[in-house]
Amino acid sequence: MGYGLALIFGYLLGSIPFGLLITRAAGLGDVRQIGSGNIGATNVLRTGNKGLAAATLLLDALKGTAAVLIAGHFSPDLGLLAGFGAFHGHLFPVWLGFKGGKGVATYLGVLLGLAWQGMVVFAVVWLAMAFLFRYSSLAALAATVVVPIALYFISTPQIAGLFALMSLIVFVKHRANISRLLAGTEGKIGAKG
Repeated sequence: MGYGLALIFGYLLGSIPFGLLITRAAGLGDVRQIGSGNIGATNVLRTGNKGLAAATLLLDALKGTAAVLIAGHFSPDLGLLAGFGAFHGHLFPVWLGFKGGKGVATYLGVLLGLAWQGMVVFAVVWLAMAFLFRYSSLAALAATVVVPIALYFISTPQIAGLFALMSLIVFVKHRANISRLLAGTEGKIGAKG
């Protein structure tokens, strides 16, 4: 498995829009027509169906984990590339005109595949921030700041560097959320869209 193939494989796996597929299958229509218009778990939660939101979160994460583990079977470098590809596939899925999610669940899944200890760090920070402030975006942003720093000490420089880059991309994808947080208009966890 070459580098280009690993990236393409990861990208195609990451491009599967589980949030859209699950909500349509449940008869809830197009999740892009509610709330933030996003295909991720936080917006699926705005349908009022916690089970579908949990399934979206799990599947969006597992596509990142699967990409890492399958490609990583051939070499660790290929696992890194496939994970990065899966993350980008979720952000820019070919099937939806390159308009996808914000990448947090897939980020978490790639983290699980490459450095599970970092996933624990992410989960602790996310849960603490979500409990305190009830903003999913703020919790995710805080966690993505802490994770690369933690990985610097508990993992390899390559993995820490990959997550520093992915964290930067998560911030870019959350520009609108950051503006709403600053304006006090960001939707809270559990609020219907």
